[in-house]
Amino acid sequence: MSLLPSESDATAADADPRVVGVESDDADELLSALSAATARSLLRALHEEPAPPAELADRVDTSLQNAQHHLENLEAAGAVRVVDTAYSQKGREMDVYAPADQPLVIFAGDRDESTSIRTALTRLLGGFGILALASAVVQAVADGGLGRFFGGAPAGADAAAGLPPGLLFFLGGATVLLVGFLAWYLRG
Repeated sequence: MSLLPSESDATAADADPRVVGVESDDADELLSALSAATARSLLRALHEEPAPPAELADRVDTSLQNAQHHLENLEAAGAVRVVDTAYSQKGREMDVYAPADQPLVIFAGDRDESTSIRTALTRLLGGFGILALASAVVQAVADGGLGRFFGGAPAGADAAAGLPPGLLFFLGGATVLLVGFLAWYLRG
């Protein structure tokens, strides 16, 4: 048993979308860092779970040196950050990386448009969160979990095509949210 933590307990943090204008100074560094397929694979792996470079190199099937190179570029571009420290079996200190921002949007437009896009995306993501919660409640009522408070499960709970009612509710709500977002986007 080791006295030093060999695994990180860091988790990727939820954050508002990071919106980078294609004409901004940040865009050159970010696009350069993301131009390599290995860098994109590392970023995708970090969205699944934060990890030190050696573990990431194994996950994306590359060398440790290559992983470290791309992580340094991604960190300089603001796409990843060090969130924790873990120790190898030999007692060496290892940085644990995670995505700097959850959603990342690169857009072409002016600064005012950036703010409205960020606000719209934040609201859309929030809407999906509320929709998921409401869908879980619908499913619980249909399964009889909350249905006891309302006099039992509703008749026909296993409706359309055998899909669960919570999923049907979510799909319908997601359609409404996406149509609304597209209408706003196309109108603006």
